[in-house]
Amino acid sequence: MAFDKDNIIEQIKDASITDLNDLVSAIEEEFGVSAAAPVAAAGAAGGDAGAKDSYDVELTESGDQKVKAIKVVREITGLGLKDAKGLVDGVPSVIKEGLSEDEANDIKAKLEEVGGVVTLK
Repeated sequence: MAFDKDNIIEQIKDASITDLNDLVSAIEEEFGVSAAAPVAAAGAAGGDAGAKDSYDVELTESGDQKVKAIKVVREITGLGLKDAKGLVDGVPSVIKEGLSEDEANDIKAKLEEVGGVVTLK
């Protein structure tokens, strides 16, 4: 079977964010790699290994105001309704990655305001 990279690229263009997230997870599992490894290595090479300079915001529970949580996720990420709903329904979900501490705390506060439980990683 020939490798058809153009066909794969076209399929990726048409995929939703949730589908792409599933694809990355499947590739990581299949090949024993991590998509986040280069970012972590670059951050560690920056100097003080003890200081954390980028944060990921993970929604661990959507709370009882799910519709408001979806609206906040849409506002934060710029995703469409279906993709934002997928993140809220599929908790735990990483909402945004590679943020400064202030940005991560602002997003955490917005999500907690509508009843969500958030973890900063």
